[in-house]
Amino acid sequence: MIKTKQLIILFISIIFISCSTGINIFTDSDEVNLGKQFDAEIRKNTKEYPIYENQEVKDYIDKNIFREILKSPEIKKNKVYNYQIEIIKNDSILNAFAIPGGYIYLYTGLLKYLDSEDALAGVLAHEIAHVERRHATQRITASYGISIILSIALGENPTQVAELVANLFSGLALLANSRANEDESDEYSIKYLQSTRFYPGAVKFFFEKLRDDGLVSKQSSTIATFLSTHPDPVNRIKTTESRLKALGIEIINYKSESSRIFRNEYKKNILEKIN
Repeated sequence: MIKTKQLIILFISIIFISCSTGINIFTDSDEVNLGKQFDAEIRKNTKEYPIYENQEVKDYIDKNIFREILKSPEIKKNKVYNYQIEIIKNDSILNAFAIPGGYIYLYTGLLKYLDSEDALAGVLAHEIAHVERRHATQRITASYGISIILSIALGENPTQVAELVANLFSGLALLANSRANEDESDEYSIKYLQSTRFYPGAVKFFFEKLRDDGLVSKQSSTIATFLSTHPDPVNRIKTTESRLKALGIEIINYKSESSRIFRNEYKKNILEKIN
């Protein structure tokens, strides 16, 4: 006998096939369960995702930056999703990513490249937006066959989760919708940071530094994968500044000497301790 949830999902699937866009069959509970499975797969793959072991640095980022952002009233699911942060030891990657259910990962390469707490806050707020806006499961729904989605949602196909993990981070699968998702996450990062101690437009600090360091060219091997799956960093700077102007927020850049950027704190508590 088909379970009630299966019937519901199959019904939604018919709508999805007819409309072809805008459907997400995963519930919040599904997102949490899927995130746990993804996280387990990531942690098993120690060759590609070696976990960084410096607990002092991890605790500082979690308590003083990540949890501060999560206090924003604009973040609606901080008590629904299992928000946690992990660091992957790979100095060659300037990136971060989020998976369903609140799991966010930073690479040591990114942490060593950034130069202020605000810059890191901008990245984290952006990744939180991916989770809150449910971008990963939207793309899974839009990109995979209904039979696969059904088995994943019901937890009946654990081997498929391993394949999804590989595809989600390959820069190949789910690419079609990612650029719109990136823009939406930039927008929501501003909303999240407005009620915090961090500069609301800090999401652009990373892009400004990439630009000034000559790393925004697609010929740059340093961020080739990042550029292949993300909108043009220079355009993202311009878009962010337009949004800040519309909100009446002062435009400052990553080189600002304002104490509000928390550059010294970042150097003392992260850069000088990370290895």
